[in-house]
Amino acid sequence: MSGLTHFDEAGNAVMVDVSEKDVTARVAVAEGRVVMAPATLAAIRDRGIAKGDVLAVARLAGIMAAKRTAELIPLCHPLPLSSVTLALETEGDETVRITATVKVTGRTGVEMEALTAVSVAALTVYDMCKAIDRAMRIEGIRLVHKSGGRSGVYDAP
Repeated sequence: MSGLTHFDEAGNAVMVDVSEKDVTARVAVAEGRVVMAPATLAAIRDRGIAKGDVLAVARLAGIMAAKRTAELIPLCHPLPLSSVTLALETEGDETVRITATVKVTGRTGVEMEALTAVSVAALTVYDMCKAIDRAMRIEGIRLVHKSGGRSGVYDAP
């Protein structure tokens, strides 16, 4: 399985050995969007959702998820994260944009933690608003930036 680091020569799934990697400052930024009916976004903005402040709860859910990524993704290393920040912003009249920035000083990157934070924050928005809008869509979850480590900097086109 050439090029895939989570498989050995026989094709078995393995946790990558990072013991020989340098400890460096590493940052990952991921983003995604929840697209909904304009009335749903208006209810979020007006704090008219019965379950509470949607954006505040989703922010906390994303932070908590980043810290537990290794429990959710089988081959991720547990990491002592230095920082997790989530920005949830409304765009236009039907979108919540979610951006997660995760930092660590360690031997492996935090891309999965950033992606997990965005995913769980988006799912939380969906969960809190599904009673009024089951047609919401979670879209475009992707890594937009990564720095640190042997592979250097990645910025999404």
